[in-house]
Amino acid sequence: MLNGLATASQWWTQPEVRWPLTALYILVMAVVSVYGMHRYWLVLQYVRHRRQWPRIKQWFTELPVVTVQLPLFNEPEVVERVIDAVCRLDYPWKKLQIQVLDDSTDRTTELAAAKVQQWQRRGLDIELHHRTNRQGFKAGALSEAMPRARGQFIAIFDADFVPDPDFLRRTIHYFTDSRIGLVQARWGHLNRDDSALTRAQAIFLDAHFLIEHGARCRSDCWINFNGTAGIWRREAIDTAGGWQTDTLTEDVDLSYRSQLAGWRFLFVPRVICPAELPPEMNAFKSQQHRWTKGSIQTARKLLWRLLRSQAPWRVKFEAFFHLTSVTVCLFVTLMVLLFYPTFRVNLEPFAPGTSQALLWGIGLFALGTMSATTFYLASQKVQNRGILRTLLQVPVLMSIGIGISLNNGRAVLEALFGHESPFERTPKFSATSPVAAEAAPARKRRFAAPRGVGKWWMIALELAMCAYCLWCASLSLEQARTMPSLPFLLLFAAGYGYVGLSSLAGMCRALWRRPAAVVGQPG
Repeated sequence: MLNGLATASQWWTQPEVRWPLTALYILVMAVVSVYGMHRYWLVLQYVRHRRQWPRIKQWFTELPVVTVQLPLFNEPEVVERVIDAVCRLDYPWKKLQIQVLDDSTDRTTELAAAKVQQWQRRGLDIELHHRTNRQGFKAGALSEAMPRARGQFIAIFDADFVPDPDFLRRTIHYFTDSRIGLVQARWGHLNRDDSALTRAQAIFLDAHFLIEHGARCRSDCWINFNGTAGIWRREAIDTAGGWQTDTLTEDVDLSYRSQLAGWRFLFVPRVICPAELPPEMNAFKSQQHRWTKGSIQTARKLLWRLLRSQAPWRVKFEAFFHLTSVTVCLFVTLMVLLFYPTFRVNLEPFAPGTSQALLWGIGLFALGTMSATTFYLASQKVQNRGILRTLLQVPVLMSIGIGISLNNGRAVLEALFGHESPFERTPKFSATSPVAAEAAPARKRRFAAPRGVGKWWMIALELAMCAYCLWCASLSLEQARTMPSLPFLLLFAAGYGYVGLSSLAGMCRALWRRPAAVVGQPG
């Protein structure tokens, strides 16, 4: 037995094994570092242009006609709320059209029909369009509704969003600039403080909108429509080729095609549209899987066309990182798998204890860990949220980001290899706030078991990665060279463990509370 272990240990030191592993390790760390450096670049661009707020240059003397579209699919918990919210928009009713685009197979259709009839009796131009085939999913519904839309401008809201009454009046006047094709508002969070998961998601999204969108928009780079809480100029949709159904992120796809056609997009951070954050891990993973896969599908479809276009270099530079940043999930997973080889043989490119090795380690820490910390801290400082409180949340943010890397890495591979999958909507739970949740606990806990990404084998892999990281953590104690890695190994273990166990609990809860014949079906 001992001879066998000795032989295995010697195997790792063979040049034909060690050098390929070392090269792979350097490649992985280099890619992670490059994308970490990009985070610093985004923060720098935001700081440089932080005073360049988008401003309305002129006001419409007569308000234009706006069509509001509400794409729905099995949203019984939130359908009435969103219809009421858009019907209460402070906009002249003769200039407002509302299209409820319903692909549902459950009681959502009945609830929507009753609410639409209620507002029709009051004189509002609102119609329900129900499809039974769901062809093209959300993009298909939006595309089919366009010939019936009478508005020059198209506002879109997902079912879990609750726009304020003044949303249209605060955004429509930006379109007096004839170059503007889209105005995107910032997402707010109805249930930000419900749990560690929702708090983490809120910070993730704050960083995306305030730092990423803010930096790109103000430095004249391109941004994307986020699928909801935005207004399109109809001409910008038409000249770009309309809604297309060959990616899971039809919003990102249309955004890049529209900007390639010459349209400018604006991000307006002071206009906030509150929405629900997925309060359950499987719902969050479903959302992340779709966003990740759709981003890579869009990159495959449009990135080469963009790089060959006449767009400025800074636009091409930022678009490359924007569309490919999710590939880091794959490299994070590879980095984890290389933990054990690094304990058997030193894969570092420099000898331990040398100044080069010290600089290498500091550089990796600064570009990997500190870049993410700076990124998230900046997004909270912009909102005057406590820096200390955010710092205390950083380990949770990083562990969740690590924990979903398997889920998102799978999405990247599916997109790269052309694996087709249906559009999986993010389950809605009618989450509002901690106070409202206490008032209606049964409603909040009505979880569904998502199809696809909530598969048992993915949960098993996440828990296996947790066990693997814990094993590597125990091995790190055997050598002085590897002991400094212990906190990071425990962070990785915590991330995979939290995501895996939360997913398992959600699946078990759904199976326990729903009939066996219903589990796995949309609804």
